[in-house]
Amino acid sequence: MDERRRPLVIAFDVMETLFPIAPLDARFTAAGLAPGTVRHWFERTLRNGFALSAGGGYRPFAEVAVGALLDVDGHRLPEATARELVGAVAELEPRPDAVAAVRLARESGPRVVALTNGSAATTGVLLGRTGLDAHVERVVSADEVRRWKPAPEPYLHAAAVCGVPRARLALVAAHAWDVDGARRAGLTTGWSAHLEGRFPAVFERADVHGADPVDVVEGLLAL
Repeated sequence: MDERRRPLVIAFDVMETLFPIAPLDARFTAAGLAPGTVRHWFERTLRNGFALSAGGGYRPFAEVAVGALLDVDGHRLPEATARELVGAVAELEPRPDAVAAVRLARESGPRVVALTNGSAATTGVLLGRTGLDAHVERVVSADEVRRWKPAPEPYLHAAAVCGVPRARLALVAAHAWDVDGARRAGLTTGWSAHLEGRFPAVFERADVHGADPVDVVEGLLAL
């Protein structure tokens, strides 16, 4: 592995790295879906988005997410209800340690951006409502290159718009697939174990592993 240096820019993944989706479960069950459906729905959304990118296609996150929800678990939801449930993503609250991680990154010198498969508009609402926008200079969305992470284009685009070499842009993510994609694209990477617990051996290992986002940022700052 090549030697990695302290990042000039730290990019945070958004969903499940900064904002857990589990609180949406109550909204889903109130709409008549089975408890735990939110996890199945999110994984199906990611699968469909990844498959589109792998085949050369593209649809925005909200469109894919609504489609994934319409027939989840054989329960036919009205489209208006599905859109309302997907829209509730903008109401999520951040992990307390995520707020601390973003603040630590920004106050320690590196610039901070968000790198997401979601829309810049929805992500901007999340960051603005929770005060994180004070530390995040830009949202970089997959919409800008019409390819979902972990395809290389979103990572390379993020480095380009930040004006830094790929290795001086670090990704903080709780998804091992995201870390793998960023690492293969040449970014420095930090994986937070709070979501998955164990890093799959089939993926490129992160440059920094940590128990939570703060731990990861501290490791990146120590490079």
